Amino acid sequence: MPQTGELPACPVETTLMLIGDKWKVLILRDLLPGTKRFGELKKSIGSVSQKVLTAQLRDMEAKGLVRRQVYAEVPPRVEYSLTELGRSLKPILDAMWNWGEEYKARNA
Repeated sequence: MPQTGELPACPVETTLMLIGDKWKVLILRDLLPGTKRFGELKKSIGSVSQKVLTAQLRDMEAKGLVRRQVYAEVPPRVEYSLTELGRSLKPILDAMWNWGEEYKARNA
């Protein structure tokens, strides 16, 4: 995770640096209810490529938002879940959901 001195001065910019990507927000949305395997995430997110999803998950893991659990099975089973830090973004996603609902209602 970046050190405090490496983070932007603006808190909004810091948040955008962590989740300011379409795929990251959708990953957060899909992991909020609970743990998912890679294939489940790919299916629920839709048009994301395997390469991009892998890169986004690795970045989110490096930043402390996502936990990756590998099970020593054949074939290996890998599960993804939100860390406590990742779950703390729920109010932001809830606000985005509510805003989107209001926007759709006004512009339908």
